Amino acid sequence: MTSNTAEAEDLTQEAFLQLFRKISTFRGESAFSTWLHRLAVNVVLMHLRKKGLQQVSLDEVDTSQDEPVKRDYGSDDRRLTGSVDRIGLQKAIADLPPGYRAVFVLHDVEGYEHNEIAEIMKCSVGNSKSQLHKARMKLRERLRQDRGVPPVNESLPAGETVEEV
Repeated sequence: MTSNTAEAEDLTQEAFLQLFRKISTFRGESAFSTWLHRLAVNVVLMHLRKKGLQQVSLDEVDTSQDEPVKRDYGSDDRRLTGSVDRIGLQKAIADLPPGYRAVFVLHDVEGYEHNEIAEIMKCSVGNSKSQLHKARMKLRERLRQDRGVPPVNESLPAGETVEEV
């Protein structure tokens, strides 16, 4: 699936690490080999999804455009407009309320499923899903503010309070 032996070996190792982490979630409703195959396929698909972002060298001259990009040091790079600043993202995550942040990190960063998060945080699966959705909305709004983009009316309803888990 990857067309690269080294990358395939890395993904195989990652699949077995996932197996080690998630073996307790195997319910025995299907054959172990089926469950392991699905786990490995998911690891590869997640890798390909993340890899889909093309990296651009900041030092090489871009020949794909008609006019070369003018190098004005200290000014914004037009090619990077719309990209998320890693430091800004880390600060936005750190500023989330503790319950939102915990669910967001467990699900979107660590890769836990909602049922696992519910077990870890001693809450319902629905609460985990709700907290994740609200965390994403708060992050989206915060990152829009940081870029100077006007807010969108999809954030938390008026009067909504942060639920601590």
